[in-house]
Amino acid sequence: MTDQPQPSDAPNHEHESDSTVDLATLDPVAAGDLAGEGEDGAEAQAEGEQEEAEHLDPLEKAERDAADWRDRAMRTQAELENFRKRMTRERGDAIQYANARLFESLLPILDNFEMGLKAAKAESEGSMIFQGMNMVFRQVQDFLQDNGVTALESEGKVFDPKLHEALEQRFSDEVGEGHIITELRRGFRLNERLLRAANVVVSKGPGSEQADEDTDADAEDGES
Repeated sequence: MTDQPQPSDAPNHEHESDSTVDLATLDPVAAGDLAGEGEDGAEAQAEGEQEEAEHLDPLEKAERDAADWRDRAMRTQAELENFRKRMTRERGDAIQYANARLFESLLPILDNFEMGLKAAKAESEGSMIFQGMNMVFRQVQDFLQDNGVTALESEGKVFDPKLHEALEQRFSDEVGEGHIITELRRGFRLNERLLRAANVVVSKGPGSEQADEDTDADAEDGES
């Protein structure tokens, strides 16, 4: 019996495709160069800058460093000076306005005391009661002025919404329109800050209350 030739298990290298050759396996060095191309470029640039700095003239480098430190010192000094001025201003404000609430609470008491003083004066200006109350009132006024509290002058002045609070408007032939006829409650200022606005009556200019009432009545009729 003739032996049949057996199929060979050895790979047939003649039919292998060359299209799937792994370059990294065949040439590891080349593959590594391709993978690290971007990183090598950045390192080369950094090395170039370092070499340029190393070859810089020492005198020029020292001048640049000195200018940089001088600029930093000037900035720091300016910031420190601004901080010092701000702290000084805030400390001054705290001292000036520390008792603002105390003075604000004292003003209604002063108003009532002044009303009692006017009543005592109307009853008898030469009485001991009036003389004693007037002396106390002057002492309180001096105390407030010594601490920077001053009364606003309102009557006859132009109405200012920053300083005055208008409670009423009236016609007046003597006081011009927009000016204050009378002061119902005094206003006060603590140094440069308003402590309490003045309650005032503001002039509407020449006219009559009857004309004003007729105008209001006409307006109400038009609305109805």
